[in-house]
Amino acid sequence: MIEKMEFFTVTGPKSEFDRVVEEYISHYDIHLEYALSELKDVPDLNPFVEVNPYKEQLALAKEYMQLAHIDTVTTTETTTYEKAKDILTSFSSLIQDTKEEKEKLLPKQKILMNQLKELEPFKQITMSLDTLHQFHFVKHHFGRIAHEHYNKFSKFVLENLNTIFIECDSDSQYVWGIYFTPNSLSEKIEAIYSSFHFETIDLSNAFHDTPKEEYNHILSELDKVNETLQKLEENLSDQFKKHQNEIMLAYHTLEQKNFYFDVRKMAACTKDDQQVYFILCGWIGADEAEDFSSKIKEDSLIFSVIEEDKNKVKSTPPTKLKNLPIFRPFEMFVDMYSLPAYDELDPTLFLSLSYALMFGIMFGDVGQGLLLVIGGFLFYKFKKMDLGAILSLSGICSTIFGFLYGSLFGYEHILPTIWMKPMENIMSTLMLSVGFGVVLIFLAMFLHIINAIKSKNWGSLLFDTNGIAGVVFYAAVISAVLLIFTGKMKQGIGILGVFIGLPLILIGFKEPLSKLVEKQAKILPDNKGMFFVEAFFELFEILLSYITNTISFVRIGAFALSHAGMMEVVLMLGKATSDHPSYLIIILGNLLVMGLEGLIVGIQTLRLEYYEMFSRFYTGNGRKFKSFKKKGEQLS
Repeated sequence: MIEKMEFFTVTGPKSEFDRVVEEYISHYDIHLEYALSELKDVPDLNPFVEVNPYKEQLALAKEYMQLAHIDTVTTTETTTYEKAKDILTSFSSLIQDTKEEKEKLLPKQKILMNQLKELEPFKQITMSLDTLHQFHFVKHHFGRIAHEHYNKFSKFVLENLNTIFIECDSDSQYVWGIYFTPNSLSEKIEAIYSSFHFETIDLSNAFHDTPKEEYNHILSELDKVNETLQKLEENLSDQFKKHQNEIMLAYHTLEQKNFYFDVRKMAACTKDDQQVYFILCGWIGADEAEDFSSKIKEDSLIFSVIEEDKNKVKSTPPTKLKNLPIFRPFEMFVDMYSLPAYDELDPTLFLSLSYALMFGIMFGDVGQGLLLVIGGFLFYKFKKMDLGAILSLSGICSTIFGFLYGSLFGYEHILPTIWMKPMENIMSTLMLSVGFGVVLIFLAMFLHIINAIKSKNWGSLLFDTNGIAGVVFYAAVISAVLLIFTGKMKQGIGILGVFIGLPLILIGFKEPLSKLVEKQAKILPDNKGMFFVEAFFELFEILLSYITNTISFVRIGAFALSHAGMMEVVLMLGKATSDHPSYLIIILGNLLVMGLEGLIVGIQTLRLEYYEMFSRFYTGNGRKFKSFKKKGEQLS
């Protein structure tokens, strides 16, 4: 069912806003509306605009949460804003000291890493760099050159120059090395190397020993710096971990304060000569409205009104479904299709019963049904999945029909058959599934009639394909078919002749007849010829839809046969009737059928719900009830 809603307005001094949100609004299931939109007719209304004082502190609290390695807030307690702020301030000096130490070490870390990068390609050189620097008649340069230039240089130029190039290292892009040249020719040789884009790396000032010794020394220094930085981080993290509870308390408090502050977006402000007042409005369940109003009446500073005349409210009430716990998981399927309008029937009960029943008919097996019950229950219990509960309830129906079919894990000779075996009564199975579909279609039509009465849509009630005219037509056709198939040809044709013509005319002229009932001035469109042509083809389409919708339910019997047939194959492969059956094949086969066919049956059942039944009575144009209280409970 859909919970009845009441529209309320709360107003009071602007200074009392936060208290009202915390003491009243956050304790009830309330759907807030934008006050400026709802109260357009009220003069001198302005947005409630203020700078959020909690945002900066909340960002700091998030940073501290990360430092303390807190992924989930487990506390539900809160404190004052001043206390939360003091908690965060107490850690600022600790963070500042660590930050200063890191700022001293990070530049040194960067220098050492750059030096390692420079030295790494030249580690194989065994001569000390100081010795190289003392050469008087020979100049040397460290550097790198791209492969494409190096290949040309070494092939066409190097042999004709007074220079020696020693290749030290290479990767996919560059060749690193050192070249030597006489002092007297250094300018010329350097110019030639430069023309081939040789990039010089200066190692003359910073290093003295061999490149390998210098590399190892720098690596050792870098390890010390990294170790010191890591200890600083660990010490800081340890300090924060010791105060996890305080940090969580501060974070949760600030998060809640920030959340409550954002309610200002929904509110409006107005003022008289002396004071500024806030206005909040929204929807609350009728069962909580009285308690909400009585609590606020006790508050001398706050005033609340429950609007009795819904016509004065600009927004439509949001939809909040309220069903028994056993049917509540099926609300997921309703929500997937779209929620019902506030004045529309909630289809959850109808969907729950019809879905579980159709699933059971198509998937009737005692053993597999019980496994679905257990598996679905475990998913629902530990994973909180509504789909698990749906699976469990559908499994109950599967178990019931398993007893009716006498089927246990595909074996059909262990249990007695209470009703019938689908594979031994193929035609009956298919015909009964169509008959079951006819019953569901009639139920969907009656639900359409109820919805039309609730919404006072008299045209849809009387002349729609699923209204009274549609029920009479469909009942006449079904009765005639049954009479003809039972050998009563004359009676069947008589019913067709008497009861089909008038309902079809009413359905075909639904639009002008609806306008006539609603006492509209213009009944027929200007282009009457086109109207009659469209009415004819629409009527033809309606006739086809009745046939296809009814036949569509044959899939219920088809899947019941398919399930029995697949299990026969599994038992045949497992040689269940032999002296040495393969239980492994039988078990795996049962699991495969459960997984594969269970998924297909679940989807096909949902398809029948949506396309063959929901389309007859359900518009689903409601908007979801968004509980402010639940949003607050879901913080962190």
